[in-house]
Amino acid sequence: MEEEQLKKRIEALDKRLDNIDSVVTALVERVMRQPVTVEVTCPKCGSVIQILLTSNVKSSTKSPG
Repeated sequence: MEEEQLKKRIEALDKRLDNIDSVVTALVERVMRQPVTVEVTCPKCGSVIQILLTSNVKSSTKSPG
């Protein structure tokens, strides 16, 4: 029974990691196109911290070669 529970928990963790990967990938793709502002609230003091993510990489439509 314990082994079955461990397998289920590992599967759940794997799904969560896949979801996190999808979110991070989508965020990175968006940052590559336009700036993104992320606001984080400090749980202790309630201050809001704004983080601006930008990219300096220009996408190119030319194919290599």
